[in-house]
Amino acid sequence: MRKGYLASMIVLVAVLATSLAAHAQTTSKVPATVVLRDGWGRPVVDPLQGGQKAGPAPKHDISGIWEPARGPGDGIQANGPHDMPYDGKPEHDPPYTPLGLQTLKTHKALFGYAAVLEALSNDPRDKCDPLGFPRADFYQIRHTQIMQDALRVVVLYEFEKRWRNIWTDGRELPKEIPEPRYYGYSVGKWLDDTTFQVETIGTMGNEKVWLDETGRPASDAMHVIEQFHRVDHDHLEMTVTVDDPKMYTKPWVAVNKFPMKLQAPDFDVVEMMCIPSEIAAYDKEYGDPASGVESKGK
Repeated sequence: MRKGYLASMIVLVAVLATSLAAHAQTTSKVPATVVLRDGWGRPVVDPLQGGQKAGPAPKHDISGIWEPARGPGDGIQANGPHDMPYDGKPEHDPPYTPLGLQTLKTHKALFGYAAVLEALSNDPRDKCDPLGFPRADFYQIRHTQIMQDALRVVVLYEFEKRWRNIWTDGRELPKEIPEPRYYGYSVGKWLDDTTFQVETIGTMGNEKVWLDETGRPASDAMHVIEQFHRVDHDHLEMTVTVDDPKMYTKPWVAVNKFPMKLQAPDFDVVEMMCIPSEIAAYDKEYGDPASGVESKGK
């Protein structure tokens, strides 16, 4: 779906005009008359169709294709992580350090309480740079495929078709980072039969990576803890805690028990790419005119 990213970007103009960014944070239910289809155009089959009840969670297994349980729009999180949106409410402000607050003010985001017009944004995502981690957990969580074997758990994200290796072979996090990575270095372990905990360090920590869609900052000192709890066979909860002593005075929970539901094993995940040529066309035809500036595409 090579037009998918451009289509989602075009929606941003409507967001600026009609405040749909706030709406993107709400859950959305698909009308009964709409037929959902996967990446191959086949109708989506609900594993629990006909009123079936979910069976027990398998032990030490979070594999499968997962989507937001509360509706397709719940994982977009345009205004920031689900449980800490950037909405101007003090209780939703992370505990910034002076450096964190200063860095936040230099980020010109398209969403959140301090959103700017299209042409004024300096979000690296607008140039098709990788989202990086943990932003990949905080934006466009639509269909996420998790695969695992004896040595690792692999998370495949629909947005940009990115993937992460989470090592489960007993290794520890590196004492020294060989080289910073967009998606960091991750190790995981089972806390019990149904709860998988992941620790990640060694992310980029510079202006190439933002923490979320609203421009919250991240540094090279960031340590992220994820917990994936399989509630039953067909439901999963994800919790993400950010610990970055350079940008925040204490750890904070960005996503708390975000619910996801299992899809049929033959579900084909849609391709959702960021394509520079389409971004340039969008800037010229929509973004710059909506911002009242001369097109950068000329």
